[in-house]
Amino acid sequence: MLAGTGSQLHELTALGLRDAIRNGEVGSRQAVSHFLDRIERLNPEYGAFISITGDQALAEAAAADEHQAHGGELGLLHGMPLAHKDLTDVDGAVTTHGSAAVPHQRATADGPLAAVLRRQGAVSLGKTQVPEFGLTSYSGNNLAPPARNPYDNTLSAGGSSGGSAAAVAAGMLPFAPGSDGGGSIRIPAAATGLVGLKPNRGRVPAGSGQNDAGGFSVAGPLARTADDAALLLDAMCDDRNHRSLSAVPASSSSFLASTLQRGGKFRIGVSTASPFEEYFPIALQPEAQAALDRGIEQLMALGHDVVPADISYDKRYPEAFTTVWTSSMAAAPIPAEREHELMPLTRTYRSRAQARSAVDLLAAVDVLKRFEWDTIAQYSAYDMILTPALAMTPRPVGWYTEDPDEDYKRQCQYCPFSSMVNVVGLPAITAPVMLTPTGLPMGIQLIGRPSGEPELLSVVAQLMD
Repeated sequence: MLAGTGSQLHELTALGLRDAIRNGEVGSRQAVSHFLDRIERLNPEYGAFISITGDQALAEAAAADEHQAHGGELGLLHGMPLAHKDLTDVDGAVTTHGSAAVPHQRATADGPLAAVLRRQGAVSLGKTQVPEFGLTSYSGNNLAPPARNPYDNTLSAGGSSGGSAAAVAAGMLPFAPGSDGGGSIRIPAAATGLVGLKPNRGRVPAGSGQNDAGGFSVAGPLARTADDAALLLDAMCDDRNHRSLSAVPASSSSFLASTLQRGGKFRIGVSTASPFEEYFPIALQPEAQAALDRGIEQLMALGHDVVPADISYDKRYPEAFTTVWTSSMAAAPIPAEREHELMPLTRTYRSRAQARSAVDLLAAVDVLKRFEWDTIAQYSAYDMILTPALAMTPRPVGWYTEDPDEDYKRQCQYCPFSSMVNVVGLPAITAPVMLTPTGLPMGIQLIGRPSGEPELLSVVAQLMD
């Protein structure tokens, strides 16, 4: 409990906890111990963590307290607990990639994202649940129980950052980094009532841009507030950037400083078009439509100009996206004798990717290059594009099937507004706007202009104040 407030540490915002640690009101070891206790108690119910590195975290937290006691310089996230998806190497922790088919080895060094957050003072408490190789919009595999939704544990927390989202939503972490290659931050954020930000392509030096065939994936924050998301984004970006394709630096001193200003009134175009609608039946459930309507009302009440946007998408998108998105599986280092341990969807993706020619892949990349150009041109008439975050309420655990094609169809129908943002490389954010009559969170997505993260964070902060 924080002295003088009556608040438990997990009830504080991440920003509030960060400040309490820096001010000496709370020690890092005290904070880490508190969240480890909550993980021990709640993780069996929600399946957020694949592994917990408690002893290592406590030792790092004690070192952080000692460093602060001796007047050492403090990083942006000094002493703050968080955790990484089990797709990311963290020094001393085992990396599984969510797969039983690959050797599970203890990392001997941090991956780029873990390294920059460690340099900013963060303490990792463990590795969170992911789908196998991060491929799906739900977080389950053959290694550990699936990530479940803290609003209703019969429902999925989404994916692929589902374990991280479940941990933040259940108060097992104050916030968490995620990665987003087709909606993997925004989908679980929407399912669990969080703010989820996919930054602009090239924004985050560690773990963004050109690390997959389409340049889809980028690291970003999962948080309970826009301010918390901005704080984590500042830390993720505070690294030397040697990339030639990088987002324009924020105009203010930090994303948090910009977000705290709550500034701006914007022209926002509303669209429910999906690039998958010519391929699969796409329909908004009443709850998704109600959330969109609520978002429109709230944005208009805040003074934004919200208007219909006539957006259309290239009908070749679904096949091209799937080809490029799954291409990495062709060369994934999976021992031949262990391929049978892959999950059905992964095994199918891998066999189909290996059967495609280089010409097929290049043709799909060309389609997506044209798609990027055409889509950004249409979006450019507006400051932001507003869509539903999801087309359905959070899905039950077990709703996805072992039939690979039906599984993929259901994923596209659940989250039909996500992957095209990765293809065009723009920033996008999801935010909760309502609870359904049964108490489930539903939200909206805002897609920004190039390098428009400050504006997106500001609008979401306005919505949530």
